[in-house]
Amino acid sequence: MKKVFMYMAAVALLSFQACNNNDTEVTPVEEKPTVEEAVAGEVSGTWKKGSTYKITGHLQIPAGKSLTIEEGVTVLFSDSVVKPEVVVLGNLYSLGTTEAPVKFTVPDAWKTAKNEFGNLWGGLIAGPNANELVIKNTILEYGGAVTTEESPSVKAGLYKAEAGEHVPVIYYPALNGKLVVMNSTIRNFNEDGFYIEGGKVIIANNLFYTTGVSGGDAINIKSGVQADIAFNLVYSPNTNALKLSNSGDRSPQAYIVGYNNTIINAGWRRPTTKGGSIWLEKSVRADLYNNLLANDRFGIKRDKGAPEDNRSVIGTTLYYGHSEDAVKQFQPSTEIIAGVNDLLAAKVGDNDPKFVNYPLSTSMTNPTFNTAWDFHLQTGSPALGKGRTDFTRLYADGLVINGVTYKSPAPATHIGAFGTK
Repeated sequence: MKKVFMYMAAVALLSFQACNNNDTEVTPVEEKPTVEEAVAGEVSGTWKKGSTYKITGHLQIPAGKSLTIEEGVTVLFSDSVVKPEVVVLGNLYSLGTTEAPVKFTVPDAWKTAKNEFGNLWGGLIAGPNANELVIKNTILEYGGAVTTEESPSVKAGLYKAEAGEHVPVIYYPALNGKLVVMNSTIRNFNEDGFYIEGGKVIIANNLFYTTGVSGGDAINIKSGVQADIAFNLVYSPNTNALKLSNSGDRSPQAYIVGYNNTIINAGWRRPTTKGGSIWLEKSVRADLYNNLLANDRFGIKRDKGAPEDNRSVIGTTLYYGHSEDAVKQFQPSTEIIAGVNDLLAAKVGDNDPKFVNYPLSTSMTNPTFNTAWDFHLQTGSPALGKGRTDFTRLYADGLVINGVTYKSPAPATHIGAFGTK
């Protein structure tokens, strides 16, 4: 009887303790979005979901530190005199979602026709020892301002290291680093989109438009870079959508696998004839497949003085031209590369890609993007079923960054960035 009593007492004690523990259990309190005023100087840590950070001076992420920007954050560059730059010496993770992208932007009142090509803040400028940079589901807009003697990039010897230069959206020189840009929008910038001089790189599923006045390549790659570039839509870059070069004498040799990109109206706005879709320069190694080039100033163009590495493979490109000038300038020559199994238009109107909603008669010098346009393909498009999928991309197994694996997307059987809906 004594044993039974002791057993019942123990059970009662445990039940009391369980109830007591439940009573004292604390429900996590979700942090509410905030507005942070006058942000400048060194930054790191986490910028919380849905919050707004008003940037009134240059920012720097120190070496060895990281800044994580959560979904729905607005990074608002609100000083039109300073025109802040973001210098990344450590790690930057901009982690938006489809429903709640991160935004690097300016006040709505500044988004006027006068400022169509930005110049209202600088860009994201990494240092040579930066480690990881991830831009995912992020909108970057209205930047590309001109450097001054007081610009942190000039003082640190980054990018072109001199005053009077428009900075790109992203400058990345870290030979041992990793750069991933996916599912993002780059628009209303004065200069190049990305200027990359080092690292392992994935650039996929992005939208570029209304970029480039003084310069204007959407993606400009130099030696030291090994990259997969896929499923991007580039509309009316001032010069090339892709400028792929081995210039700079860095190791490793620049090697780019570019596939399933759609490039529209490239190169016509630049006053000189320097490129106009994909430019291969200084013995770069490039494998190019399944790219759709419509109304561009040139076809895939080589550097006659230093042609592409002979291991390069180029093919399954669809060419369309709405004018005689466009058709004439993508015909193969000593400068324009003839690929394997290209769909090459011989005359105006051949190979109409049959976009769901885009007038191919749109002026080839038009830089303004209509968000109602739809570059998916209609049934019967010559781009359907013609894509090659049996090639090797560099990061099929992915790049591990901050514990997350980012993989370059698998190639598609259609040509261009989009198939049917």
